[in-house]
Amino acid sequence: MKVQPFQKTEKFLFGFLLFTLFWLPLALGTNRPWAWSLMQVSLFMQGALLVLIHHGSYANWYTTYKKYIWVWAAFLIWQLINITPLPFFIIELVRPERLHGFITQHSLFAPSHEKPWLSLSFDIGQSHITFMKSLAYCFLFFISLSLINTSKRLKATLITLSAAGIFQAIYGSVEVLSGMQQSMLFDLPVTHIATGSFVYKNHYANYLLLSLSAAIGYLIASLHLTHNSTKRERLRRMIKFWLSNKVLFRIGIIIMVIALVMSRSRMGNSAFFISMTLTATLGLIYFKPRQKSYVTLFVSMLIIDILIVSSLFGLKQVQERLEQTSFAQESRDEVIADSVPLLADYPLLGSGGGTFYTLYPRVQNEKIQHFYDHAHNEYLQFALEFGFVGVALLGLLVVLCTVCSFRAIRKRRHPLPRGAAFASFMAVIGMALHATVDFPLQATANAAYFVVLLSLGIISSEISMRTKVKNVEQH
Repeated sequence: MKVQPFQKTEKFLFGFLLFTLFWLPLALGTNRPWAWSLMQVSLFMQGALLVLIHHGSYANWYTTYKKYIWVWAAFLIWQLINITPLPFFIIELVRPERLHGFITQHSLFAPSHEKPWLSLSFDIGQSHITFMKSLAYCFLFFISLSLINTSKRLKATLITLSAAGIFQAIYGSVEVLSGMQQSMLFDLPVTHIATGSFVYKNHYANYLLLSLSAAIGYLIASLHLTHNSTKRERLRRMIKFWLSNKVLFRIGIIIMVIALVMSRSRMGNSAFFISMTLTATLGLIYFKPRQKSYVTLFVSMLIIDILIVSSLFGLKQVQERLEQTSFAQESRDEVIADSVPLLADYPLLGSGGGTFYTLYPRVQNEKIQHFYDHAHNEYLQFALEFGFVGVALLGLLVVLCTVCSFRAIRKRRHPLPRGAAFASFMAVIGMALHATVDFPLQATANAAYFVVLLSLGIISSEISMRTKVKNVEQH
């Protein structure tokens, strides 16, 4: 059968999407201007080409995803309100503190009768950067929904996210275990704490959590659902398992758990174990028919990954750090306490994306000597920068995707959508926990992976499985 030109283009775009996802963490977690600029160019070009090749299917596509389109559009428009120049009298009325120091400075260069237009954001440059990142994440979300439209592509996406995590885990572990002083990439200093190609250990730990979610999801997608099999069939499947690439994935998961423990991230490790346990329990309750292989998988992870392997590579040190943690030693809680009053000053519109580091020095406690450019609590920082309306829109997007993944866990009987739903749900729980004490979404690579995993929640609920599976009803 002759392949249409647009199908070749779409296939190329999907391959380029996977390539983009793989290199994102390599560039210091895409947490540098040059790195996130490359990501934005890549995603905007992919989005533009998709629009060109699918120009005739806008109506159907909008009907299918209109609620997500409206949520994303509202969130982006909400950010634009803060960065769009407004008449001077509106700034005086809505946000007079924005004018502090500006009038004196402006009067040195312009006649006093000229009143310029200003934005509401306290740092227009950072707010522009945040808006462009948000727009890129929006493109990534809908590109994923558009391109990951077959079972083969869904598997390839899970494999790519997992493979990138395995590479990061090997890279980070080898650097620490080999005693290197400088990293192989970017010549960063190497200590006893694994960070991979990331700079901050907690960003690295959160990235591994997301990659582990995808890897475990892929293993679930690969489980057999046939039941009442003979001993001979079970033995044949066991031999087939040990000769297949699933063994590599199982080993890869162990390596990622080792690297996660070696990151010494308290909440990174806690979020992984809690999210995996909760999601696994959910699957145990709702997966029908219940698979013995599913139970065996998580029992083996509990015994091998957590009790044996993790203990050999420093789980005890992580436990000690958790036990020794006290509010007297930590300054993060003071940063949060100092920042909370700012919410009352900008409850609706927020202060503008990326403006936390601009506003925090105004309320910073004298006892805190460190410079904090993030709140160490994503909920607080998002509420301050985007206002409660912006946070509500972000929360609504996450809830909508999580509901889809939960629906897939409950109703889908094919292992592939189950695995994708598991990955999405576990990522949401893990991110929700980690975001309470840190800023994992400020690392662009982590935010991008999280957006893709959110989209997999929707895909897992809607994707059509055309291949037949014995004793399994297709949805």
